[in-house]
Amino acid sequence: MTPNPKLLHFTVNQKAYTLPEIPNEKLSDLLRVRLGLTGTKVGCGEGRCGICTVLVDGIPTRSCLTRSAKIDGSNILTIEGLRALRPTDFPPAHIAGVENLGLLHPLQQAFVTHGAVQCGFCTPGQIMRAYALLQENPDPTFDEIREALDDVVCRCGGYNSIVNAVKAAADALREHKAVSDAVIPLINSDYAHIGKVTARPDAVAKVNGTSTFTDDLHFEGMLFARVVRARVPSAILTALDIRAAVDLPGVVAVMTAEDLPAARHHGLYVHDWPILVGVGERVRYMGDALAVIAAETQAIADQAVELVKAEFEALPIITGPVEGLKPDAPQLHKHGNLLKHIKVRRGDVEKGFAESAVVLEHVFHTPTTDHYFMEPECSICVPREDGGFDLFDATQIPYADRQQVAAALGLIEEQVRIRGQRAGGGFGGKEDIAGQIHAALLAQKTGRPVKLLFTRRESLLVHPKRHATQIRVKLGADQNGMLLAAETELYGDTGAYASLGDKVMTRAATHSTGPYAVANVKVDCYAVYTNNPPAGAFRGFGVTQSAFVVESAMDMLAEKLGIDPLEIRLRNALKVGDLTNTGQLLDSSAGLPDCLKGISSRMRELGITDPFTPVEELIGDKPMKTCWGLAAAYKNTGLGGGADDASAAEVRLLKNCRLQIKTAASEIGQGMVTTLAIIAAEVLKLPMTQINVFVMDTDLTPNAGPTTASRQTYVTGNAVRLASEQLKNNLLEVGASIFGVEPSSLTLAEDGLTDGWQTLDWQRLWQLLPEAERAALVHYHAPATRPIEEGGKIHVSYSFAAQAVKIAVDEAAGKVKVLQVLTANDAGKVINPLGFQGQVEGGVVMGIGQALIEDFKVVDGIIESDRAARYPIPRMQDSPEIESIIVEAETKEGPFGAKGIGEITSIPTIPAIANALYFATGVRYDRLPIRLKEKKELEAQS
Repeated sequence: MTPNPKLLHFTVNQKAYTLPEIPNEKLSDLLRVRLGLTGTKVGCGEGRCGICTVLVDGIPTRSCLTRSAKIDGSNILTIEGLRALRPTDFPPAHIAGVENLGLLHPLQQAFVTHGAVQCGFCTPGQIMRAYALLQENPDPTFDEIREALDDVVCRCGGYNSIVNAVKAAADALREHKAVSDAVIPLINSDYAHIGKVTARPDAVAKVNGTSTFTDDLHFEGMLFARVVRARVPSAILTALDIRAAVDLPGVVAVMTAEDLPAARHHGLYVHDWPILVGVGERVRYMGDALAVIAAETQAIADQAVELVKAEFEALPIITGPVEGLKPDAPQLHKHGNLLKHIKVRRGDVEKGFAESAVVLEHVFHTPTTDHYFMEPECSICVPREDGGFDLFDATQIPYADRQQVAAALGLIEEQVRIRGQRAGGGFGGKEDIAGQIHAALLAQKTGRPVKLLFTRRESLLVHPKRHATQIRVKLGADQNGMLLAAETELYGDTGAYASLGDKVMTRAATHSTGPYAVANVKVDCYAVYTNNPPAGAFRGFGVTQSAFVVESAMDMLAEKLGIDPLEIRLRNALKVGDLTNTGQLLDSSAGLPDCLKGISSRMRELGITDPFTPVEELIGDKPMKTCWGLAAAYKNTGLGGGADDASAAEVRLLKNCRLQIKTAASEIGQGMVTTLAIIAAEVLKLPMTQINVFVMDTDLTPNAGPTTASRQTYVTGNAVRLASEQLKNNLLEVGASIFGVEPSSLTLAEDGLTDGWQTLDWQRLWQLLPEAERAALVHYHAPATRPIEEGGKIHVSYSFAAQAVKIAVDEAAGKVKVLQVLTANDAGKVINPLGFQGQVEGGVVMGIGQALIEDFKVVDGIIESDRAARYPIPRMQDSPEIESIIVEAETKEGPFGAKGIGEITSIPTIPAIANALYFATGVRYDRLPIRLKEKKELEAQS
């Protein structure tokens, strides 16, 4: 007889519960699964990220590490319960884009108004930590806030906004006043909505715990999946025994390559990634899938994975791209190890070097790095009665998911519906297929809904990374520092499969001579297969690597010539009328000179007259050497390269005086939904709170292409603008017929359409419009570009940036701290200053991580960074003071002159830090991440 389970008595959010104890159950599972309180998120399951924080008897507690048995008799507070604790009669904050902020706790209000919410996945943990702090310390300093919240990681990098939000909430609570507005650079704008501070419409749900992500969904009869991974880097699978897993009670299905119904490979451009590796086939990296399992519970699925036995014949391992191109290297694919050789040729590079007064040449290395988005990959596939499937997942390319899943199932694309969910970060890492196909295959086989949620370890093991590179740069200049020739040779580790390696390394190549006018250019770039994890899209998309190289080299060149680092960049900076290294004429919107001048001007205002000479300062209670470094960057907007860069959007006037925008573009925390609503509001004059943006559904929204290449503001923004203008024309025409005037004499306003004397309100306008004219659908195609090999216009536009970074160095301890960043960014017209600021802060913090902290360790094909503890990323204490300088070099084709901001903000941070370190230490760091101790030890050994 089974003994009666122990009963747990506790309260959650002031409600009493009595539940049977489940052995080894985590508190996070009790809250999320048994109580349905999914506001608490789980980011790593290892207690490293702090996202799962709740308060247990007032103490911040990591719910993913706490056994539910330990909370007997406790009082628990989660994010869902916080708003009930708001002070009575508290004056509400106000910000455009959202309503009813007064229903939230002031701390939640502050997170909304200060833009402290981006993807929102870490937000509950941040708020609960902050609430505990304010209960203990109602008047914390900024340093005390940073220290208290350091345990909760934000990969979007919005630490400064979070700190400011907590301080604003603390001040408001003490003084019983409305939460103050965010202090950010404001835009001089003649528009009603463009350039005005606006909250993201999903911010309220993200701060009160009602925002749902894929793992928060549940379906009746749902099974739980797990994937058997190879865990060897290079081998032939010689045997696979699944019998013990099949026989395990609770296992419903086990599938191997023999069970695949249709396509055997997937990929965004090159279909070379096996869905499942079969017996007799090749394993190319540790994350290769051998079998998939569906079971009644996650615990059973986890147990079944361990019962599958695989046998391998080991093969030689290719550890890097240079090795992969050797004549005697084993060939990983039928077409060899070279995915793509990318070339750029312009002018006569040998003549340019011959005429140069100074020639500089150096080799640099950058490592593999991981996106470490806070929401692990999750896919849920639900069979439909009509034989089709609904797939729920956070994807950056919904229509590409549909195509690849349908091919794997042997269905036409229309039988698969991708229902994109909120993403807890992406940064390029959610473009490739992760668990979508495997969940769908199991749903097809079992006829039941199937959830496949990656653990953090599986996420680190499987998904594509940033390309590790070896890059040689050679620059030639005259005595005045004017560049005459540039040559680069790039080797990119694209890993086991193509992913987006071709596209990423093409961007690395075309940007490898920097944002400078150079008449003579030679670039050779090789994207090479290895036995390392696949490498694909990652914020910066190849330019991150090449900018580190060329911007370091520019400082080296300046030193040789005795020219100031800022001055040599100003002399060579691309400007309107110049040609890029591919021969593209910049006929408008080239704001780099203004970015550099903005940095210089701000330094003078701050009294910084000799930034590149180190000085001793007291940092905290310790004397440290401080110094500044400088770097510039540019990054393409849109796909370019001759691709048809298109997007579609529908704008519809609804019966209840609301506007609906529909597009399949993905919202991954970058604020695109807010941007699209602002654009439509500007054209149609409706209040932001009456505009709904519906995205990421392949059945209900038109294809907008990938959320990548900083393109969505440009292409989908234009689609929304043009659709809104078409709908506006429909409104003017119907109004003109009623008023008996010309359409040009009418004006749209928040309350409707007017001729100056009388008004047709929005409800009446909806009634008057024929059904077919209540909506406008636009398929927008960006201006044509050319393939790289043809030269000329390869991109529709570019964003530009310059950064000055102040660091503090403790050479004895081997420590570097970034203290202050001045960042000037030209992304064209700024649509939403609050969202812009979030992208600036997040980009800088991510750049700091890439420069000083992050290194995804793979040794001889063996992935060592396979746990959260083994891959540190920046935390609150790593975030410096960040000052944003806005440069608006508007592009004539962009929506209201906008370009893209998502990637450019992180790119110059890395070389600026490296350059600052050279001035501070006299050592040129040519390998990332920068390790002071390692460099000193290597020099001592040599």
